[in-house]
Amino acid sequence: MYRLMRMNAVNRNGPGRFYLLLGLFSYLLVTITCSPALDYKTLKGQAQGTTYTIQFEAPKTVDVTQLHTEVVKLLTSIDESMSTYVPGSIISGLNRSDGDWFQVDDLFMKVLLSAIDVAQETDGAFDPTIGSLVHLWGFGFDEMRGDISEQNIQDVLESTGFEQINVDSLRNSVRIPKEFSIDFNAIAQGYSVDTLALLVESKGIKDYYVELGGEVRTHGYNAQGEYWKIGIDSPNDSSIAGRILQVIISMKNKSLATSGNYRKYWVDEQTGIKYAHTINPKTGRPAMNQLLSASILHAEATMADAYATACMVWGHLRCIEFLESNAEYSGILIYTDDEENWLTYYSPELNISMVQTK
Repeated sequence: MYRLMRMNAVNRNGPGRFYLLLGLFSYLLVTITCSPALDYKTLKGQAQGTTYTIQFEAPKTVDVTQLHTEVVKLLTSIDESMSTYVPGSIISGLNRSDGDWFQVDDLFMKVLLSAIDVAQETDGAFDPTIGSLVHLWGFGFDEMRGDISEQNIQDVLESTGFEQINVDSLRNSVRIPKEFSIDFNAIAQGYSVDTLALLVESKGIKDYYVELGGEVRTHGYNAQGEYWKIGIDSPNDSSIAGRILQVIISMKNKSLATSGNYRKYWVDEQTGIKYAHTINPKTGRPAMNQLLSASILHAEATMADAYATACMVWGHLRCIEFLESNAEYSGILIYTDDEENWLTYYSPELNISMVQTK
């Protein structure tokens, strides 16, 4: 059994936004009402084209300045490994390797193996080889669209398929066919959150949350001795002042990642069709179904990130089926019915509260 809540029909004539309210809820509570006995610290910065926030109860043995230095160094290493926005990164080099074996680092290899596992488990709904399709539809680093005629889409589809990735784990080498392009955008931020969390834990920190670009991992308690709380907005085109808060989740040692059709898209000026950034690896086209957003919880942000993308490709029915048959995952889905009413599914084991729409 799952829980279903009908929402009021709303205007969908423009993009929607997801606002991670962890920083709002937790930061205000920590700085205004925290117990003097607790010493919670906050690290903030920019990375991967977005921002990060790390909050934690700091043992006296932790050098907070040194920890922040290590955070920046780690995030830089991840960018140098798997960011397509960095011309000299490992992933950029692999994508230019013309079908030859290419040496990668441990960070890259770990993410690649995880991506291949998810691709196999989702029967290709998640596929790290869709880089050429991402660029074709204007969602690559240069945001330049290509020829999206049906014939060209089919031609580019020939240069995809995770099954054709060759991996030599002993030599830390990878080979992909010429014209293939690896893209980790649907998994790398989740992995970054996990590696940051492990760094924090290595300092003896037990109560923390790590957030990067809306992907979150938490452990332990906030300054009030409660599990960390995260708010999710409805995926509509409201401004910050008029936004509709839909769900607040109390997270117990979990990670959360959200994917949606409102974060990054473009609209065809002639047809008015909205094309979102989530590409269906089977069709070569942006995924189009009734699912507006998928928020997936798992112990690891890497897996939550990847499966949130897979759910956007699957649609809400297949995603619900997945969630109800895989106990290690839970989720919140916002989708429309045939009359374009908004519905919200959430896994019954989640500790959430629905709040009043505006």
